[in-house]
Parts: sequence; C-alpha cells; structure tokens
Amino acid sequence: MIDPAKLPAPPVAAVRPHRFERHGRTVTDNYAWLRDPGYPTVENAEILAYLNAENGYFEAAMKPLDPLVETLFVEMKGRLKEDDAGVPQQDGDWLYWWAFAPGAQYRRWYRKRADGFGEEQLILDEPAEAEGKPYFRLGAMRASPDGRLLAWSADASGAERFTLRIRDLATMQDIETVSDVVNHDIAWAADGASLVYTEVNAEWRSYKALLHKLGTDPEHDRELYRETENEGFTVAVGRTQDRRWIGIHVGDNATDEIRLLDATNTDAELILVSPRKERRRYSVDSAHGKLWILTNDEHVNFRLAEADWANPDDWRTVIAGSDRVYLKSLHAFGRHLAIERRVDGLDEIALRDYATGAERILPFAEESYSVSLAGNPEPSPSVYRLSYSSMVTPDTVYDFDPAIGALATLKVREVPSGYDASRYVTKRLMVPARDGKQVPVSIVHRTDFKIDGSGPLFLYAYGAYGIAMPPRFATDRLSLLDRGFAYAIAHIRGGDDMGYGWYLDGTNTKRWNSFTDFVDAAQGLIAAGYAAPGRIAINGGSAGGGLMGVVANTDPELWGAIVADVPFVDVVNTMLDETLPLTPGEWPEWGNPVTDPDAFDLLISYSAYDNVKPQAYPPMLITGGLHDPRVTYWEPAKWAAKLRATKTDANPLLLKINMGAGHGGRSGRYEALRERAEAYAFAIEELGASG
Repeated sequence: MIDPAKLPAPPVAAVRPHRFERHGRTVTDNYAWLRDPGYPTVENAEILAYLNAENGYFEAAMKPLDPLVETLFVEMKGRLKEDDAGVPQQDGDWLYWWAFAPGAQYRRWYRKRADGFGEEQLILDEPAEAEGKPYFRLGAMRASPDGRLLAWSADASGAERFTLRIRDLATMQDIETVSDVVNHDIAWAADGASLVYTEVNAEWRSYKALLHKLGTDPEHDRELYRETENEGFTVAVGRTQDRRWIGIHVGDNATDEIRLLDATNTDAELILVSPRKERRRYSVDSAHGKLWILTNDEHVNFRLAEADWANPDDWRTVIAGSDRVYLKSLHAFGRHLAIERRVDGLDEIALRDYATGAERILPFAEESYSVSLAGNPEPSPSVYRLSYSSMVTPDTVYDFDPAIGALATLKVREVPSGYDASRYVTKRLMVPARDGKQVPVSIVHRTDFKIDGSGPLFLYAYGAYGIAMPPRFATDRLSLLDRGFAYAIAHIRGGDDMGYGWYLDGTNTKRWNSFTDFVDAAQGLIAAGYAAPGRIAINGGSAGGGLMGVVANTDPELWGAIVADVPFVDVVNTMLDETLPLTPGEWPEWGNPVTDPDAFDLLISYSAYDNVKPQAYPPMLITGGLHDPRVTYWEPAKWAAKLRATKTDANPLLLKINMGAGHGGRSGRYEALRERAEAYAFAIEELGASG
C-alpha cells in the first residue's frame, strides 16, 4: 500500500470562508476560491500552483508503483493490434474505413471506390493533424453525397469547441474554415453544395443551427433555427435514413422537439414535426413517404408510431408500449424497419417488414451480451452491419443477410498477446435492492476465481442520463482478471438498462435510488461470495464519479479503494450557477435548486463535496481536466482539498489534474491506456493484490 508517511507533506489548500444563503439555508464553501474567475481561461497563479502541487504529490505517491504501471501499460498495449483497421463500410459510390499505423496514437481514414476501380485514398491523417498538439480529438467527419468533399471538425484543447473545415478530396486541401465553435454532428444537403451545422455560445451551449453554402462567407450563413425559449435546450442536427430530410433536434434530457429541412430544397421553410411538451421524448426517421416515430407519450418504454409527411403531428400507433420491451431506437431502411430494443434488460434487434408487420429477431447464443447496429449509412443496404460483444467475447463485426437469415463474421477483435475465452466466465446476477427492486449485475472472472469472499473485486457503475452500461468486452480489464480480480458492472437505476422507467426511477427526485442501488449491489456481491468488505475497488466517471463521492461518504467501510474520474461532486454550487455551460440543461436530470427549495434540499442531502465529514475514508484517486467543460476542474480540486482537511484516516488521497485535457482525459489510444494503467495499479496496490 502507498504509505503517506514516506511521502512529502501533501498540498494544503488555503481555507477562505465563503458562505451564501438560499431558501433559508446557509451553505459554507471554504474552497470556492479555487474557481478561476476568468474561466474558461485559467491563469490565476495561486490556483495553478496548487493544482501543480497536487500533480507533484500524485507523481511522488505513484513513483514506487512505476514498475507496476509500466507492466500494466505494456500488457494493455500488447493486447491492441498495432495496425488495427476497421471494416470498410459503403456510403454511396465509396467504401470508407480507418486504420492505425504501428505505434500511432491516432487513426488514418481511407476510402476506395465501391466498384473496385482505382487506388485507396488517404482522406484524413489524424497523426499529422495532431502533431505538435498536446490534445487532439476528431469530431464529425462526413463526405458530401457526391464524394467530392469532406466536412470534418477537430478539437485541439479538450474544451469541446471544434473547428469545422471543408476539404477538397481531389487536391486534399482544406478549402474553407466554416466555424471555430462547432459542436455535435453535421449534415450535407442532397446536392453537396451546402451543409447544416450547429454552434455553441460563450457558455458552451449549442444554441443555433446554420446553413452554409460552399464558397460563401460563413458570416452570412443562414440561421435555420435559434433556441430562445429555453436556455437549457441544445440544438443538434442529423439526417434521416432515406436522406430526404435534415433533422434539427432541440431539447434537453427530458424533452424533444424536431424540425425537418428538405435536403433536396434547403431554401424551404422548416417543418415542425410536433411542438415540445414537457417530459415527452420523441425521435424521427423517414422511409416510404412516412415518418417513423418513437415516443414515450403513452408508455414509459415508448411506442412506435407513423405519420404522413404532410401531417407530421398526427401519430398513429404501429407498436404499442410494453412493460417488458423497451424500444430504444429505430432505423428506417428501405426494406426493413430496424428496431433496437431491450427485452427484460437484454439487447435485441428486430427487423420489421413494412407491409406485413412481421418481425425477424436477429439470433445470438450467449446469455448476456451487447449488440447494436453499426454504421449502415446506405438508405437500403442488402445486409445490415452489426457490432457485438460480451464480457468474454471480443468485439465482433457482423453482416446480417435477411435474404438467407445468416450472420457473416467480418472481423473479430484480435488480441495480439493472446486471449483464451475459455479461461473466463461471465454471469448476470439479480441483486435485491433495499426497496425490493432487482438490480442486474454483470460479472466476469477467471474460471479459477474462488467465490468464497477471499478475492478482490473491481466494481464499476454510472447511473445517470438514461445511459446504460452494456456488458461489453474490454482488453484492459484482463490485467485485473489475471491478477485474481472479479470485475462487475452494477446496472443501477439512473441508466436505462432495464427500460426507460429504470432511468426515471434514478433521476431527479429519485436520485438516491442510484446511490443505494450501488451499495446494495456491492452488499449482494459480498453475500454471494465475490468479495468481502474492504476488498472492493470501485470506479466511476463524471456522474459516476459523483456516485463514488456519495458512497464514499455513506459507506466508506465497504471500499478498499476508490477511483473517481472527473467526478461531479460539487452538485449544489454547479446546479445553482446558471452561467456554467451545462447547468440549465441539467435541471431536468438533477432538479433546479435556483427556484425549488425541495430540489435544493435534495441536492444538499447527497452532494459529495457538501457531505464530507470527519471519518475514515478509503484510499482515493481523483482525476480532473483543466479544460473540462462538463465537470469543471475545481469540482475534483475542491473535493480533494476538503477531504484532505477533514478525513480522520492516514490513507492516501491523490488528485491528478490533466493540465492539457478535458472531460475524457488525455487523447491518443496509448495515453488513455497509461491513465487506465495508473488507476488499476492504484487499485491493485491498495487491495494488496498480486502485481
């Protein structure tokens, strides 16, 4: 274990009393000064000195673990195919794919003619674009319908403000820079002479959609839509499967509103599908002259409806909502309506015949797995591309041919250092929560793992925004399994793993269910023999990092180590601050403490930062990003400072702030692996597992 007594004194943040009142309650925030008033620019010398001191302490504490970190990194890197490549996917007259060169951090993107003539063409070289930059992230990348041009965007800081450029694929020169503040996707018009994109404002909110005509000054781009009614709503764009419509989506985590622009006539007015109604979700696709709509207006797990183009708000039920079957998404292909759904919490894909309504369920043999449609840009493909994996089955790319009802394996993720699936076993447990609900837990371990409470356990969860945590394969996880760990994912409420109602039962006023589900899942795993109290390392990021903070306060004795990545822990201050990028749009998810005293009291009841108390905490590793627009750097910094000043134990508390990255940590496939190696080394060391 890391011995703080052998380290230099940890940084101590100054205590500067700051108090404010809201709804008759007084809140004390002694570390409010760690927020630079010039944010998103961070130049305050004292703040930077403190963050750098914490990073120095992290490096000193982890120094004895360098050999283990390096060993783990080499293992993880050895499981990545150096020259890995994607399976070519047809879009129009071209096949597109990506490939890594040996040793490269980033992908190169290629294409070749689908008819087999001509040579392959490098259309975007990420390593070249990333050269000399501390951070690089590719955003959207869309070829024009005629294949002449490439619209692509990239972020060079981690602040998630992307620069959108247009590239002439004949000359490989970028011929236009459209905007430096783009976010979300882009959509080409049918003639390839214009495209639709969104921009973010100073608060990093995507608030308007614009139409850019190639060769014109972007300053004069036509504003298609600007959101003025609800400052928490964001604007995004996309294209229907039949390519007839460009969709402009407006909404937040609970409410949707969609307008359609005729992709064949971009001078036309937008068509409103249906006006927004609070807490009504809907999505739209188009095929055969109709709109196909998924909506939760009549059932929590959504129904499928159809509408005519001429009367888009007249929705006729095609598939009624079901308590068992959760309709997640649809793709209106020419020959089939492909429906991604979850039945009793397990993924399923159904192909529905337009004329008869008959459904074909795609066949998979494993008891628990993750499957989704992958790509499929063509309006009416002859086969459907799928992505599949389980906790023991490597990522597999299939084509399903409905004509013969068969799956063709195109690619199985290669593990160069070797992988024998027969050495591992995966299970799906149902653990009772304290209110009687059954919480699914996916678990994987080696076949020689002893289920007697003696082994270490690594437990992960997220639990927010209706985002499920599927039981997928992960090569880095093998470094834990081969050291005697079991690895588990708790599918707690707040995600939509068991349906949309599962999400609603863990959000806003019911947020505590997410936290207690996690604790109850851990207790259930202990009861089942997968671990013992104090022999569980737990991990979550962002909202899942906030979960880590809550359970650190409520049940510290259960955990042997906590890794909290970019943790959302300063919930009260963030949800009170309407100037922050995401706050207004987050109120449906967390509650609005600005106007609602009950929401304020609920947030105060679990806010990890506000509930730090004098008690023993387990060993903790906390991470953040200086340029993170989602969970601002001062949240993990303030939390670490308060923990260090308050906790009664001598366990290590480490804070690492990435000074050149954002929400996702460092960019590049190997840099990300090294950060995962650090987290695993910390957990292995603190649980006393074999290195």
